[in-house]
Amino acid sequence: MTTPLLEIRGLTVSYDTRGGPVPAVRGVDLDVLPGEVVAVVGESGSGKSTTAHAITRLLAANGRIDAGTVRFGRHDLTTLPEAELRRVRGAQIGLVPQDPSVSLNPVKRIGEQVAEVLRIHGLATRRTAPSEAIDVLGRAGLPDPAIRARQYPHELSGGMRQRALIAVAVAANPRLIVADEPTSALDVTVQRVILDRLQALTAEHGTAVLLVTHDLGVAADRAQRVVVMSQGRVVETGPTRAVLEDPQHPYTRRLLASAAGLNAARPTATAGPPDAGTPAPPLVDVHRAVKEFRLPRAAGGSRTLRAVDDVSFTIHRGRTLALVGESGSGKSTTARLVLRLTDPTGGRILFDGADVTATRGERARQLRRRAQLVYQNPYASLDPRFSIGEVITEPLRAFKVGDRRSRLVRARELLDRVALPASTLDRRPAELSGGQRQRVAIARALALSPDLVVCDEPVSALDVSVQAQVLDLLAELQAATAVAYLFISHDLAVVRQIAHQVAVMRSGRIVETGTAEELFTRPRHPYTRELLAAIPGGPRPSAAAEPTMP
Repeated sequence: MTTPLLEIRGLTVSYDTRGGPVPAVRGVDLDVLPGEVVAVVGESGSGKSTTAHAITRLLAANGRIDAGTVRFGRHDLTTLPEAELRRVRGAQIGLVPQDPSVSLNPVKRIGEQVAEVLRIHGLATRRTAPSEAIDVLGRAGLPDPAIRARQYPHELSGGMRQRALIAVAVAANPRLIVADEPTSALDVTVQRVILDRLQALTAEHGTAVLLVTHDLGVAADRAQRVVVMSQGRVVETGPTRAVLEDPQHPYTRRLLASAAGLNAARPTATAGPPDAGTPAPPLVDVHRAVKEFRLPRAAGGSRTLRAVDDVSFTIHRGRTLALVGESGSGKSTTARLVLRLTDPTGGRILFDGADVTATRGERARQLRRRAQLVYQNPYASLDPRFSIGEVITEPLRAFKVGDRRSRLVRARELLDRVALPASTLDRRPAELSGGQRQRVAIARALALSPDLVVCDEPVSALDVSVQAQVLDLLAELQAATAVAYLFISHDLAVVRQIAHQVAVMRSGRIVETGTAEELFTRPRHPYTRELLAAIPGGPRPSAAAEPTMP
């Protein structure tokens, strides 16, 4: 019998909070064999990310390992002295954290951060590290790696930052990669490129992967074994096919029933306002919008990136327009133009009939009240100093809506609607999981009952069961209030559930538009067909049809 590369026995982890210790992992047993991909799945808060971080003792400051062993080769990582542990981390165990915004150094260029790993572990000299870092970034799937190496994290899209993190993790060709939601911020085609790269490592070097994911489609495609966690415990484990096709535990069956990527579409989009008679004017009208950015000077001189290129669309009240496309296609930049969080280089933007292309001052403030944003990244969008109650009621305080008591009542109501207990009000963002933080961000965006909500990857950090609840919630709110959504997502299975209209973006341009039904059943553009073929758990294209990186 093959000796496990990683052997976890009786792992118990808790967090110290103001209300006392909170158990997060309760007696977990888990093995990973050399060259094996093991997926750990479960709801947000189930303990899967805590398990991943306990392996390398990178828990939050208030977290502690209470019991158990984590054996990696001849080492018990729970008792290994810090100096020896640092030699194991990075060189033998690579970690891909869930959130790139807090894991990448904001004042260092991307290339420097990858080169640092190579130098620390003696894999490159100060002279050779920069060029080798560019090669690693290319292998991790970043387009134009020489340019990206000279950029800072804030200059990259969320998906590009995630790929930079993956480059840092794989730079030293470690024996084990602990990947905590490594593709949650990636579009489906780039997701496939990254997962193919991780899979190639297992084949080339015998590297094992412990893959923490809420995406059961990814687990089905990539893992040999699945470990299902709930409330800090392992409730089911076994070969992937056996667990997903014949689940034994009721919790596993509930997860599978909620998985959009593994089941037929579960439409939640409401029909919207009737079209009889004279159609109402659109709430949002974007006409030939353009946004350009200057890139760092490269070998060929200074360059300009046209992130949004002649984009036009409309959104009506009570309707959802989804923007889909790969990371870096211009989706989030387009959303920022609609909200007037950045100035367009060209074009015109109307909101409820008023030209807001150059809006400033009080008019811009009133637009903020009527148009809210759910950010892609809940870690960066929640003030760590605020309690959750203060986070949710902040928009109400800013616009002087209600008094303290009525604001708290509203906050409790919103928490209930996004499936969080009222006790969450007194906690801080750092005490919540990534999925729980995203639910808080959605609750905050809904506080003012806006006319438009721009949802920038709003459910990418959520497990499948809560994702289904949030999508149902958004649909219910739309039916009740006629709120409009601009829904940005790389997850086409989610888009099929929520959108009335879909616009497909590539390299800053809209290449195809249509109803959700038309796009999924009769896609016209080859790029749209590529995106559909890359949905995890769906049919895989032939080798000849493999997409190239943009």
